[in-house]
Amino acid sequence: MRTLALAWMVVAGALVQSTAPVDVKRSLPEPGAFFDAVRENVARAQRVQNRYAYKERRTDVHTNPFGRIGTGGTSVFDVVPAADGQTAMRRLIERNGVPTLDSPGRRIDLPGRRDSNGTRGVDDLTRTLAFTIVGREVADDEHAVVVVDFEPRPDARPSTRQGRLARAFKGRMWVNEAVHEIERVEAMAVRDMSFGLGFLAKIRKGATVTAERKPVEGGVWMPTSLRFNGEGRAVIFRRLDVDYAMDWFDYRLVPVEPEAP
Repeated sequence: MRTLALAWMVVAGALVQSTAPVDVKRSLPEPGAFFDAVRENVARAQRVQNRYAYKERRTDVHTNPFGRIGTGGTSVFDVVPAADGQTAMRRLIERNGVPTLDSPGRRIDLPGRRDSNGTRGVDDLTRTLAFTIVGREVADDEHAVVVVDFEPRPDARPSTRQGRLARAFKGRMWVNEAVHEIERVEAMAVRDMSFGLGFLAKIRKGATVTAERKPVEGGVWMPTSLRFNGEGRAVIFRRLDVDYAMDWFDYRLVPVEPEAP
């Protein structure tokens, strides 16, 4: 589900607080330069995301006629990338508030491991979605955010998993104007989404996703939360209700494998 966060997305340190009231009526930024800066920040995060270890908290509230899927509660995992940035060890460290002892880890492939420039997925998203600046707002801590609506392009032909997921959604994002970083995304599915060619599961139109990003160690912005709610069907005929939350925290940089001489 970290991908659903659209490998979301990612430069500055802490959020910038204004020393004067934000003028929401002043001219909006020029779209070309503004979107170029946002795109470069997202690509930067994609380039370095596999250098970070982090903890992942997942709260499962999945139900269907087979009963509850997953733990039915909260699980916390520690994810530590290998020095080559291609794989990571994912280990359960807590379940429902109780530490797990000697839990075996599982090696997983990392997203974007074949995209060293961090641009393939970002470029595909840019080709898949149409973005429109619609206004400016003031965030809770009094800094300015630019409001951007997005929707799938009718002629989009995405070539990546991120692009194919994005094509199913329209929504709105809030971008920190001072540092050109995406802070929050709210989206709703405008079409059904199939998994396993539709035989394993299909999530229906109307499903909602909310994602947030914040600055972490090194000044890069990373995903910190994802909320997903929807319904569909599983194994062709049975109803599937999906409602869960994921949080990523305790980001820390890990040593990089030195290049061979």
